[in-house]
Amino acid sequence: MLQTEFSFTLPIGYVDEDGNLHREGVMRLATALDEIAPLKDPRVRSNQAYLLMILLSRVVAKLGTLEYINPKVIEGLFAGDLAYLQDLYCRINQNGHDRVRTQCPHCEKEFEVELTSMGG
Repeated sequence: MLQTEFSFTLPIGYVDEDGNLHREGVMRLATALDEIAPLKDPRVRSNQAYLLMILLSRVVAKLGTLEYINPKVIEGLFAGDLAYLQDLYCRINQNGHDRVRTQCPHCEKEFEVELTSMGG
């Protein structure tokens, strides 16, 4: 069965307007529309870097107890969390999973590690 949603834990966490910290979340695989629709947004047309804000707000399906994830929430992330989500987005949408290949420094055996289960 194809996995379409991936749990994650932000390294720092999003602090909402009430001071609540939100770290646990879910990102879903992007659709073609998720990548195309933001290109029509005037904020993206005036600043290409804003594409990431809209794209992530479309694919982050859950973040803590927040009811709705919009570009303002993504704008409010700490830089380290934004970089984490961007990396996660690339891994799951290019590879279809959140695993990386690594090697044991002692025995040199290669294996895969699922990063989201490790909290980043």
